[in-house]
Amino acid sequence: MQPGASRKPAGDVLIVHVLNRGADEVLRRTRAAVPTDDDLSMVTSEATSFIAPAAHKIIVDDRDEAIWEEMESGLRHQGAITTNYLLLMALGGLIWAIGLVSEPVPQAVAFTAAAIIAPGFDPMTKVPLGLVLRRWIVVWRGLQSTLAGYAVLVGTAALTMYGLVAAGETTGALLAANSEVKHLAHPGLMELLPSAAGALAGVVMLAAFRRSSQAGPLIAMAFIPAAALIGAGLAVEGLERFGADWGFIVGLGVPLLWLKQQFLHRRKPIV
Repeated sequence: MQPGASRKPAGDVLIVHVLNRGADEVLRRTRAAVPTDDDLSMVTSEATSFIAPAAHKIIVDDRDEAIWEEMESGLRHQGAITTNYLLLMALGGLIWAIGLVSEPVPQAVAFTAAAIIAPGFDPMTKVPLGLVLRRWIVVWRGLQSTLAGYAVLVGTAALTMYGLVAAGETTGALLAANSEVKHLAHPGLMELLPSAAGALAGVVMLAAFRRSSQAGPLIAMAFIPAAALIGAGLAVEGLERFGADWGFIVGLGVPLLWLKQQFLHRRKPIV
């Protein structure tokens, strides 16, 4: 406790080091102790380790859960409509468009690289998070970021494909005949199941604060190549696959986050 140390808002500073399992309770008690929300300011950070031999069993049994505020802040950072976000979406669209008409090996490289480069998952995940928490501004911002980012990706893919055709590097017939394009345009159960698993895995990783592993779900899913397919010329097929993958994120993310709210966090976000 540091009495009078805070300048804005004016007041005391309380620093609490707590395990993940206790974070929600700390926030719950803090909010109850401050009568006016405007008089409350909070910062969370991640401790590298806790070393307390007397409480070793409690420490090693801690859970891997992010609080709602950390989830929302991470999504806000990754999916805000900024120059960097739009540029990365554009570069992902360019790489995907080239991959759509490439041979199998460079195609696999292009698809994997673009899935990691384009930050297309986080804006979509704002929607189930906002729906579960009834934070409509989060839902709206998620929709805005998704529409803006994928409009840039689709437009860049269209320009890239136009340039490749104009340069004689490929044709519309080669695009339609590509085996991977056929899988994207007409997915079967073997294509849809990995997408569904990737969608659920991505939301789990977000809730578990495992952002460093989130490239895996992006590679497993196909909403980014589906968006590139829209720009490349197969709009109907691309829209169908894009809608299916986004449906997996919302349809599987909402019940998962709802269960975490009901049985784990059991509180509204501070803001």
